[in-house]
Amino acid sequence: MSTPYPFSAVVGQDDLRLALLLNAVSPAVGGVLVRGEKGTAKSTAVRALSALLPDVHVVAGCRFSCDPTRTDPACPDGPHEKTGGMNRPARMVELPVGASEDRLVGALDLERALAEGVKAFEPGLLAHAHRGILYVDEVNLLHDHLVDLLLDAAAMGASYVEREGVSVRHAARFLLVGTMNPEEGELRPQLLDRFGLTVEVAASREPDQRVEVVRRRLAYDDDPSGFAARWADEEAAVRARIVAARELLPSVRLGDGALRQIAATCAAFEVDGMRADIVMARTATALAAWAGRTEVLAEDVRQAALLALPHRRRRNPFDAPGLDEDKLDETLEEFGGSDEDDPDPGPDGPGGGGGQSPDSDGPQGGDTSARPEAGDGGEPQVSGAGSGEQSPVRASEPFRTKVLSVPGIGEGAAGRRSRARTEHGRTTGARRPRGALTKLHLAATVQAAAPHQRARGRSGPGLVVRRDDLRQATREGREGNLVLFVVDASGSMAARQRMSAVKGAVLSLLLDAYQRRDKVGLVSFRGTSAEVALPPTSSVDAAAVRLESLPTGGRTPLAAGLLKAHDVLRVERLRDAARRPLVVVVTDGRATGGPEPVALASRAARLFAADGVASVVVDCEAGPVRLGLAGQLAGELGGTAVTLDELRADAIAGLVRDVRGTSRRAA
Repeated sequence: MSTPYPFSAVVGQDDLRLALLLNAVSPAVGGVLVRGEKGTAKSTAVRALSALLPDVHVVAGCRFSCDPTRTDPACPDGPHEKTGGMNRPARMVELPVGASEDRLVGALDLERALAEGVKAFEPGLLAHAHRGILYVDEVNLLHDHLVDLLLDAAAMGASYVEREGVSVRHAARFLLVGTMNPEEGELRPQLLDRFGLTVEVAASREPDQRVEVVRRRLAYDDDPSGFAARWADEEAAVRARIVAARELLPSVRLGDGALRQIAATCAAFEVDGMRADIVMARTATALAAWAGRTEVLAEDVRQAALLALPHRRRRNPFDAPGLDEDKLDETLEEFGGSDEDDPDPGPDGPGGGGGQSPDSDGPQGGDTSARPEAGDGGEPQVSGAGSGEQSPVRASEPFRTKVLSVPGIGEGAAGRRSRARTEHGRTTGARRPRGALTKLHLAATVQAAAPHQRARGRSGPGLVVRRDDLRQATREGREGNLVLFVVDASGSMAARQRMSAVKGAVLSLLLDAYQRRDKVGLVSFRGTSAEVALPPTSSVDAAAVRLESLPTGGRTPLAAGLLKAHDVLRVERLRDAARRPLVVVVTDGRATGGPEPVALASRAARLFAADGVASVVVDCEAGPVRLGLAGQLAGELGGTAVTLDELRADAIAGLVRDVRGTSRRAA
């Protein structure tokens, strides 16, 4: 086993280290969600924490890590005899993004359960993580049903496995830590709330600190054991401080003044529910214990708010987590009560926190504003003199859209848009299992075994079942799709009010894609060419940012936009063949520029129809005289056309329920 990187040797990232340590002191805080760009020591810090946790006292031979002093009467390996038990290091268990449900919660041997009546249970990762750390890297990419199981277990402290009338329950209390890169997609807001604390991490912009990061990493890679030995004293000191804080924790007093500050802060920031108040109280108590105090001070409440509230303030998926620290300070001061001995809350709280490390003030991300380009003057312009394009137009207020779906039944990644064969959903039939049996179809299994009972010498009431009789349940649920937006940004769309409505419609569809767990991509066309404004990604946030900065102006190279989109789909099909695409073309249908632009656009559109790609044209044509060009384009694509008004969910029911055309890749 390789030597882990020492926790004490992590450079900077004060908030990250503090949040992890507070959960080590008090696991009841509820875990940590670490958000940040790649290469910011997220995984390194989490893996290093496990070496600092005190040893766990367990029943010898128990696969579920029961505590000898308080054995679980429902433990599948019980009942346990009273013994002295044994000590072992606390475990850190990693949950892979592609794990199955059986790998997470455990699996019953259904064949033995049916044929022998034996409860043969193989523990999953939740059992292995009991009384340790469960770490999920890229938690935002984890399938929804796994996230739900994970968070339910974390909330209840137990895992339940129910399979065809056979039930198993075991304790599952662990420190839940998730890391994610927001560029790869967000967690749903209701899931964000289930993590106790959240931390935003970013690489330092300070050259000296970056030099120290590289120096330590190179030293560790050259000699892991020697590097760890040099930090052994610091590691021992942190481990001892965790033990001392745990022992002190029950003695920490959370006074009425601190409770009022906590309640007032959560109310001032309009946080939903009461979970935030409870998490803040537990965090503030852990902070006091970590500082060696038995009284919660205002500075503890302030630090707790900076760790527990930012991710709970998101009102829609495109809101960035954050907290107005001036408002926080005003609230704490107003409800400070009679705690006259409390020091003024400030950025230098315990753990060097203050909610913001000194190196996190640098620019966040790149400049997404568009560079002006000269227009080609082919169509009327409505903006600055001689510019040929408008400055980016802000999107209008988003709205709830009609459900656009891909016809047929797919087998793509789990989501909420189109019909698909999935591991979860309603049972639609049965088949012979391919590999391990996971979802037994009991009626079909009995039906397959019944005709052979006499030949198999059945003499008692039990059913003689063999492997060939077992049937796997087939289920139908929903999949996520690749929604590729092809947006006309030409001069014919450039009236500011009109383009604002168009962007509002696309933003609304992006919100819908976020809720349905789709991948999204964005192709725009204007002037003489088309460009991929955003390659297919799970980050709907990134698509919203690119949409907001999309410039307009110039001619309408519709054919170029369609051909670019067709090429994007070709490449994406090689990467993820199971994910079916839905192309949403947002245009008024005009095609100008170059020789025979209309004929060329028509030929490009027929490529989508030939491939059976589901498509929708959002008709943006305005004015009293309408040419119906978007409708003609939809016919050539083999799809359907809707106006901006018809796109709203409160429009005529069922208007876009069925997308015309048959997908060759639909089963």
